[in-house]
Amino acid sequence: MAAPDVKILVVDDDLVARDLLVEALQKEGYGVEAVAGGADAIERGRHTRFDLVLTDMRMGTVDGLTVLREFKRFSPDTGIVLLTAFGSMEGAIEAIKQGAYDYLAKPFKKEEIRLVVRRSLEHSRLVRENARFREELRERTDRSQLVGSSPPMLEVYKLVARVATSKSTVLLEGESGTGKELVARAIHSNSPRRDRPFVPINCAALPETLLESELFGYEKGAFTGAVGVKLGLFETADGGTLFLDEIGDVGPALQAKLLRVIQEQEVRRVGGTVAAKVDVRIIAATNRDLAVLVKEGRFREDLFYRLNVVRIVLPPLRDRHDDIPMLAHHFLQQYSGGHEPLRGFVPETMAILQRYHWPGNVRELENVVERAVSLSHGPLVLPDDLPETVRNAEAVPGAESSGKDVQADDTLQTLDEMDKRYLMRVLRETGGNKVRAAKILGIDRRTLYRMAERFGLPLGESGEDASESH
Repeated sequence: MAAPDVKILVVDDDLVARDLLVEALQKEGYGVEAVAGGADAIERGRHTRFDLVLTDMRMGTVDGLTVLREFKRFSPDTGIVLLTAFGSMEGAIEAIKQGAYDYLAKPFKKEEIRLVVRRSLEHSRLVRENARFREELRERTDRSQLVGSSPPMLEVYKLVARVATSKSTVLLEGESGTGKELVARAIHSNSPRRDRPFVPINCAALPETLLESELFGYEKGAFTGAVGVKLGLFETADGGTLFLDEIGDVGPALQAKLLRVIQEQEVRRVGGTVAAKVDVRIIAATNRDLAVLVKEGRFREDLFYRLNVVRIVLPPLRDRHDDIPMLAHHFLQQYSGGHEPLRGFVPETMAILQRYHWPGNVRELENVVERAVSLSHGPLVLPDDLPETVRNAEAVPGAESSGKDVQADDTLQTLDEMDKRYLMRVLRETGGNKVRAAKILGIDRRTLYRMAERFGLPLGESGEDASESH
C-alpha cells in the first residue's frame, strides 16, 4: 500500500478517464485530487505541492504541454506523466524531451497506471536525494563529478558528504573501473584541503624500490643516479591529500614505512637522516579485500586499521544497472563534442547496454560509448555501433532494468520482441509516415513492409502524409 502523504493531481477533461484514474490511484493508497482542465491544474499547483501530475495532452485552451511547462517552472521536482491518444503520440515524445517522466497511451490498463506511477514516484525520490547529496558535495570540477542516482550510489554520496569535511583516513574498496579515484577527488574537492594539492599514485605500477623513492623522496647520493635532492609525494602533498591507489599491492617493507609516516606524520627521505613533518590526508584504494590479505599474513594488521578508519565500498556496475542510461548519456555528451552531435541511443542499444554484465565496470562503459561516438553515422547510437562482445553477451542475472528505455515490464525480451517494440515506437513517433520511418530505421520501404508483415503490424496504404488527430 502506498504512503497516504503522496499527493497526485489528475488532469483530464474526459470525466470517464478522470474517474478511472482517481479510482485506481485511491485504491493504491495515494492522496488524489482531480481537475477538469489545464488552467485549474496550474492554479492548484501554485498553492499545493504535488508529487506527481497525470495530465491529458489535449484539453481546451490550456493543454498538457502548458501544464508541463508551468509545473517545471514553479515545481521542478514534481513528476509529470502525459496521457495521450494514438494521434498525439509524437507530441508526447516531445513532451518527454521537455521534462515529462513518461506517457500513457489511451486507452490504458489499470496495471499500466500503477506501474508508471510507482516508477515515476521512485524516480523523483531518487533525483531529489541525489540532488541533495550532490549539493552537499559541491563538486568543483567536471572530472570530480560522480554520475548515478541508484540506491547504492546514494549511499556512496552520503558517506562522501559526511567524511569530506573531516581529517579521517579513508579506505575505498571496489573492483577496477568503479571510479575510486573520482570518489577520492570528490572527497578532496569538498574538504578544507581543496586549495592544496591532490596527489595520486598507483602503487601497483612501480617496483617497490622506485615506489619508495617516489613516496618519500631521496637525498643526493642516496643511490646510483641520485644526483640531487628529490621531494617525495608526501612532501608534495603537504597540506593536501595523497591518494594511494592499489594499496594492497605494496610489499611488507614499504608497509612498515607507510605505517610510521601515518602514525608520526613525518617522513624521512631515502638516504636522509632528518625527518620532516608533513600534514597529509591519506585516501587509500584497493580492488582486493584487505581483511583477507591480513588473515593470509600478506598485509599488516596495524596498517589496515590505520587505513580503515572510514570505509567506502563502491558498487560494481552490474549492481547499479539503473545508472547505465545516465552514465551512457554523460559519456555521450563528453565525447561527442568533436563529432556530429548525437542525441542519444535507440531503445535496442540501451537494452543491450543494460543487459551486459560490465566486467570492466564504469571504465568499460566509458570506452564503449567513446567507441560508439567514433563509429556512429546518425543522430542516435545504434546496436551496430557497439562492440560485438557487448552485443552478443548473455544477460547478467538481475540486470533487467525498470527504466522505460528498455521495456514496459520486468521480463527479458527476445531480439524479435525488441525489434517489434522499436518498430512500433518509430511508427508512433513518425505518425505512421512510412518514408520517415524507413529513413530512421536505415532500411528501404520494401523491407519496412516485410518487417511490419512479420510482426503483424498494419501499415495501411497512405501513411506518408499521416497527421495527428485527437
